[in-house]
Amino acid sequence: MRAVVQRVKEASVKVDGNFVSQIGPGLLVFLGIGHDDRSDDGRYLAEKIANLRIFADGDGKMNLSLKDTSRAILAVSQFTLYADCRRGRRPSFSEAATPQLAQELYLEFLSHLRAQGLEVGEGVFQAHMEIGLVNDGPVTVLLSSEGEF
Repeated sequence: MRAVVQRVKEASVKVDGNFVSQIGPGLLVFLGIGHDDRSDDGRYLAEKIANLRIFADGDGKMNLSLKDTSRAILAVSQFTLYADCRRGRRPSFSEAATPQLAQELYLEFLSHLRAQGLEVGEGVFQAHMEIGLVNDGPVTVLLSSEGEF
C-alpha cells in the first residue's frame, strides 16, 4: 500500500457537486492499494499515520500526532498511486489491486483508523471525486507498507 499524507487546515470530497465528507484541521490521505497488498498492510499504515508526529507542539516543532491533537483524517482511495510511467506516455496500472480487493482493503483501512479513536471522513470508492483542501505548511509525506520511498 502507498499513501500520500498531507497536513491540512481543511479538506473535503464532493461527488456530483454534493459534499460527501468534510474535515477541519487534520490529515488528508490518498491511499493506493496494490495487487499484493493484504490486511496487515492497511493495519501498518493506519497505525503509522495515526501516530505520525507532523503537528506542531507548543514550541513549534513537529512533535504531535493526530491522536495527540484530536484532529480528523479524510481518507480517499486512489488507485493512480500505482501508476507506472516508465514506458511510453500512458500510465500502466497493472500493479494496482482489482476493484474488489481494493475496496475490501480500503474499508479495512478505515476500520483500523476508527479503532484508534480517530474521526474519519472518507471518499466514495470508484466515484469521480472533487477533492478540496487547504494545505497546512505545506507538509506532505509519502508512506508505503512495501518499504520503498
